[in-house]
Amino acid sequence: METISRDEAWELLTKHNKEPFHLQHAKTVEGVMRWFAVDQGFGHEVDYWGVVGLLHDIDFEEHPDQHCLKAPELLRQGGVNEEVIRSVISHGYGLTVDVKPEHVMEKVLYAVDELTGLIWATALMRPSKSVSDLEVKSVKKKYKTLNFAAGCSREVIERGAKMLEWELDKLIDKTILAMRSCESAVNS
Repeated sequence: METISRDEAWELLTKHNKEPFHLQHAKTVEGVMRWFAVDQGFGHEVDYWGVVGLLHDIDFEEHPDQHCLKAPELLRQGGVNEEVIRSVISHGYGLTVDVKPEHVMEKVLYAVDELTGLIWATALMRPSKSVSDLEVKSVKKKYKTLNFAAGCSREVIERGAKMLEWELDKLIDKTILAMRSCESAVNS
């Protein structure tokens, strides 16, 4: 699948996003998506999956009330193709858009977007402040505390796991592994 380069995607993202938190989240989801591309047998599409992950929240900082609704316009202005646009906005399914995640990549994006935030918040509570020594049981404990990382929708995470036909523990475990694979790059 053809798409814009990673450098072009980063330039487009940073045109609309300045907050370090949002940029770190974008890089995290990019790295996680790249890991899942290989894990799910789509290694030949790793760059495509990464670009979708990097751009998934392009409109969130400037237009939080129109998240996934303004993204198509911003992405088209940046020369992004319609396949990427569809994949990007599908993570807002049931919240702001009716574009249902269909491809495995879209389902993964839907499932991991909120989960990466919860996992990162859990890791920051640990002495290491890293996912390198984080276990599923620690995430599950925090997951059950609804006021912890309250902005990370458990409902969306569970819907994503269901879309992938995975148990929640499997999704958490794989996402931790994916975050380990990119943690040093995200934090650099």
